[in-house]
Amino acid sequence: MFAAIFLVRFVAAFSAFFILPAFALSAENLLVAVPPGYKVGHQAHNARQLITEMVPAGETVEIWTEMVTVQIFFGLHEGPASFRLRMEKLWASSCSGAKSAPVGGGLVNGYTTMTWRMSCPLNKQTGKPEITWFKAIVGNDSFYVVQKAFKAEPSPEKVAEWVKYLDGVSVCDTRLPERKCPAGMRE
Repeated sequence: MFAAIFLVRFVAAFSAFFILPAFALSAENLLVAVPPGYKVGHQAHNARQLITEMVPAGETVEIWTEMVTVQIFFGLHEGPASFRLRMEKLWASSCSGAKSAPVGGGLVNGYTTMTWRMSCPLNKQTGKPEITWFKAIVGNDSFYVVQKAFKAEPSPEKVAEWVKYLDGVSVCDTRLPERKCPAGMRE
């Protein structure tokens, strides 16, 4: 479904995007698809984190209706539940009527994950609602968060499509046979 697969590769506190399977993987890797029709609108990193924001081709990170955000927090070993609680507090302090609901979670390829939905009926900065699905993964090397945000309530079909997208986000590690990367990738 999502043809172009990109992954975030963690190597000595530096991350970059690579197209699969053209590059060998090493260590711990976040595998996340860049949706068809999307482009990378912004990417930044420092010693503590990396952020990548992807938007539909005709939009920008300043003016968007939908956005996918990938965050890697290097060396952070926070649990998904505490991260979710922190996000809920941030949303509640900036949005009257903010809500949060669990979507799923458990072990994926040996890594603890959690997926949840948050909504804000009226974002004060944009004057529009914001609905976001989060998937958090606790890695051995880093903490990973992938978000899918909308500035309007999505249809049930869109929700199903994007929950499936988040279900496909995973972490693998070439150093651990029990957490190996998908076939076709090599160390």
